[in-house]
Formats: sequence, structure tokens, C-alpha cells
Amino acid sequence: MSVMRSRQSSPFHPTEKLGDALAALARVRELYGNSTEYLCSAFLRFAAGEDLDARVRACYPFVQIQTHRATRADSRLSYGFVAGPGRYATTLTRPDLFGDYYVEQFRLLQLNHAIDFEIGVSKVPIPIHFAFPDDIHTAGDLDPQRLQRLGEYFDLPDLAMMDDSIVNGTHEPKVRDPTPLALFTAPRVDYSLHRLKHYTGALPEHFQNFVLFTNYQFYVDEFVKLGRELMSHTADAEERDYRSQYIAFVEPGDVTTWNANLGNRAPEGAALLPQPQMPAYHLRRADHSGITMVNIGIGPSNAKTITDHIAVLRPHAWVMLGHCAGLRNTQRLGDYVLAHGYVRDDHVLDADVPLWVPIPALAEVQLALEEAVAQVTQLKGYELKSIMRTGTVATVDNRNWELRVHREAVQRFSQSRAIALDMESATVAANGFRFRVPYGTLLCVSDKPLHGEIKLPGMANRFYRERVDQHLKIGILALELLRKNGAQRLHSRKLRSFAEVAFQ
Repeated sequence: MSVMRSRQSSPFHPTEKLGDALAALARVRELYGNSTEYLCSAFLRFAAGEDLDARVRACYPFVQIQTHRATRADSRLSYGFVAGPGRYATTLTRPDLFGDYYVEQFRLLQLNHAIDFEIGVSKVPIPIHFAFPDDIHTAGDLDPQRLQRLGEYFDLPDLAMMDDSIVNGTHEPKVRDPTPLALFTAPRVDYSLHRLKHYTGALPEHFQNFVLFTNYQFYVDEFVKLGRELMSHTADAEERDYRSQYIAFVEPGDVTTWNANLGNRAPEGAALLPQPQMPAYHLRRADHSGITMVNIGIGPSNAKTITDHIAVLRPHAWVMLGHCAGLRNTQRLGDYVLAHGYVRDDHVLDADVPLWVPIPALAEVQLALEEAVAQVTQLKGYELKSIMRTGTVATVDNRNWELRVHREAVQRFSQSRAIALDMESATVAANGFRFRVPYGTLLCVSDKPLHGEIKLPGMANRFYRERVDQHLKIGILALELLRKNGAQRLHSRKLRSFAEVAFQ
């Protein structure tokens, strides 16, 4: 039986007004550290068998600003400013992970509005699970009776605090409540950080700002091979300069191979067995602008799940790199498809991004993907059309759609001008649109079911060997081109709504 208990909160900290972005971050670090240390200390006593005298609560820090007029110093950027006069706020978490990101958002707000930051402790409690960034393993550390009593003493994750109404554009602040500064609240961010570790086998700090998604293990095998090769020492000066941009290669279980061109550092971590559901691999750069690859498996549900969680890390771009069915008789196995539109028959995002919402192609990503194909294949201009077509990709949620009476489906695909079909691309793109994360799709035709060319083991294996290596090189080069062009150019205003939050 649950027992009503008095509540014991962490020590009181007054709200401070600060005029410097670094000072504001330092205060956030202090408040967050005090809150989590207080919770962790109490939990360790509880786990050791101590019956606490009262419920223990500590809350997230918040940042709030007040603007009295709409001013902007730079109209080219798509974020970093508020829509108009008013009071704006958000809760914050994990300043150890998001410190650089927070400082950049603070700096832009100061630049555009010349405001001070009010930094204080919110009324939003930190769930005890989220006070431990690397998971508290409550289920494993406590006996069933002790675990059942956890809610008597600590706040537990509350799904009511984690809805996506802000990012979906349906949030309506209550009277006298401030307008959101960020797309995600602190509890929503923490929830996704813990889910990422569960699904991918990687700590959030390993994730990079440029992400490749794939639906086939063959791509991951090539990425692992490439990552390990880049970490090995080379005597070639030009090759060493290229390799040295990446400091480490990280595999599930936080297995870390450090770059031998940057020193002699021993490998770390232990391989996970069994593998996680959607394993992630990371070519790390010191500034987090490296490349993460995630094998999302097959299907739109997986695609939505992983992008729901990676989005809280605020990546600069994600690209779907996988296989598709070619729908035109002029296509050949191995041809590339650069998506510039999507037929959304995946259904998993219909409630979040209604079907009447167009999912536009983003010029910056499209150009980078096309340039990467040209560089890797050494084909340009009109010749590039011999191996790559730009067109609509249809994404479905039924892998065996061919086994139904498909006359109506084929007619719809023809009317939409679709040239390829898969099960993930529209989901990845729609969630990119929803979360304001630049997105793109480059697929490779692996079968043509409407024309009698279906996947058979021998044919498929030969196709994979011949095309995967080249396709992966194209994807990596495209992300490197996007990084070179700069994140400010990449974040498009076409992804921002009328009254957009200020944080990127």
C-alpha cells in the first residue's frame, strides 16, 4: 500500500539575472548539479536499505527571458530569436552534454534581443531515473519489494510531461505561462536520452551532428570496416590529414577505437551481446560534427522511433541511405534515386504531421547528395542521369504489398509519379520536417517487382557486394560537404513555423 509522505526538496536557490551566456551556462550547471547530486545521494541511501523520512524532490533548472520589442540583428538565420514581445522560458537538462549548444542559443538571443537571462529552479521535478545520466539500473539493483516502494520516495517519469505538442505546433500556453523557448522540455529530452542507450547501445555523447540511417546490415558492415581503417596509422601525409579529422570510432557497447594518427591510446569498452535493436556507430570529431550511422532495420515504426529520440540531440542533418524497389522499367538494378518528394503510405506520423502537410525537398541537402554522386562515380551533367534519377519515393508499411491485388496501388504510384518504393524514407523525411532537422534520401534500386526482377539470394548478394561500398562513400561524402558548407546555411527557414521557438 502506498503511504502518503511529507516532501523534502533540495535546498532553495534564488533566481538570478545574468547578462552573459557563459555565466548563464555556469549557473545552469550549478543548479542541475545540485539537484541531481541531492537525488542521487538520497537514492543510494534508499538502495542501501534506509527508509527515508520524507519524499525526496529536486527540480530542473530553467532559463527565462523577457522581450519588450521585436528586434533582430540578423534576418538570415532561421533560429536564435523570438517571435515578438513577451516572456519565454524552457527547462534545461544535461548541461554536460548540451553545454556548447546552450551557449550558442543564449549568445544568439543576446545578439538579437539584447536581453538578460533569468536562471532559476523550475517546478518540474527530475524523475529519479533521469538523475543518473548513465542509468541507475533500478530494476536490477533493487529487490521487488524495494522497487515497488520507489514511487513513495521519488518522482518517477511522467508521460504527461513528455508530449510533443510544442514540436507539433499544437501547444497552447496557459494564461500567464511563458511561451516555450525550445522544442523539447527537459523531461522529454531525458526520456529520449535514456531510450537512445536502450535502442542503439551507445551513450548520447557519442552521437554526432550528421546522421546516416540505413535499412540493411551490409551498409553497417562497410561503415565498420571504413571506421576501423580510418583509425589505423598511415604514412601518407594527405591521407593522414583526412583521417585525423576523426578522433575515434565507437561501436555499440561504447567500444572505442582511438585514431592511431593522433596518439597511442588503448581501445575501450566491451562489445554488446546480444546486439541492440538499432545499433549505432560513430565516426567522432572533437566538435561532434562527425558522422553517426544507425541500422534502423525495416519498417516505418523503427524509423519513427529512432528519429523521435535522436531529434533531441539537435543534429544538423540526417540522410536515409538504403535500398528500394524501382518502379520504372527504365531503371536498372544499382541505379540511384534522389528523393524530391514522398508518397506517405507509412501511416505512423499521420497524427503528428497530417497528410495535407507537404514535405519539401531541401536544396542544400539535395545539392550535396547530387555532388557526392558525381564525385564518387566521376559522372557529371547529362551523364549522371544514366545512373541516378530524381523523383518521388513512395513509403509503405506493408513489406509484402505485392501479394495483394495491387492494381489500385500501382495506379496511385503512377499518378504520384513515384519512381521508387521503400518502407522508411518518407518517415525519416517527415520526422525531419516535424523536428526541424534537415533531411534527405538517396536510395539504390535493389529489385524491380513490377517488372519481374525480385530479390533472390544469389542475385541480392552480388548486387550488395557491387553497390554498397560506393553508395556508402557517397553518403559520407555528402555529409562532409554539408559540414563544410556550414550549419547556418543548412538550417532552412522552410522548416520553421509562424511563431517558432528560438532554440535551433
